[in-house]
Amino acid sequence: MGTLISFKRPDGQDAAGYLSLADKGDAPGVVVIQEWWGLQDQVKAICDRFALAGFSALAPDLYRGTVVPYHDSEKAGHEMNSLDFIDATTQTVRGAVEFLGKSGAKVGIVGYCMGGAVAVIAAAKVPGLSAAVPYYGLPPAEAAKPGDVKIPLMGHFANQDDWCSSDKVDAFETELKSTGQEYHFFRYDAAHAFANEQRVSVHDRAAAEQAWTRTVDFLGKQLR
Repeated sequence: MGTLISFKRPDGQDAAGYLSLADKGDAPGVVVIQEWWGLQDQVKAICDRFALAGFSALAPDLYRGTVVPYHDSEKAGHEMNSLDFIDATTQTVRGAVEFLGKSGAKVGIVGYCMGGAVAVIAAAKVPGLSAAVPYYGLPPAEAAKPGDVKIPLMGHFANQDDWCSSDKVDAFETELKSTGQEYHFFRYDAAHAFANEQRVSVHDRAAAEQAWTRTVDFLGKQLR
């Protein structure tokens, strides 16, 4: 349904990504940020699903062509730890936001796992965004603090999560609440990466569909 494209970062460098367009030319945009596995087919399928829901979606390829097999957590960790999160967010992600915003439509961002952290950093540092939705991922305070968030936020988190643990989510929410910024946090009795249907060991269909419905409703309100 979608296609691989290139687009410009603010610094003039080329970036690549997967674009899936809605039927309407002035549809709102959603930047979709990958898990630590790279631009997997599952991420592309999310873009296609957003397009069917009425949003034009672009998933920037933060790993520049590297896609890690799901069984290779060691390589995925290496790729994630090698990523310059600030450059990826303020240049590649911002370029994707600007690409989708060319029509004058509002743009939001959704990120999964590592991409959830990137989505929050973008909510603090990337102009042109109107809403952010992190799934089971939050950045360290040195990258972005709750008080830095400038746009409405909806978060989806797993109670059975050793990486984006409940105590981290609780601490982030407590500080975010004190800022008065609009936010909606949901917790699911599921494992980390519960929304990835390609990972059958952790996928929870009921939780994933509930989170999807909430995400689409939220973005529909914020971006239209």
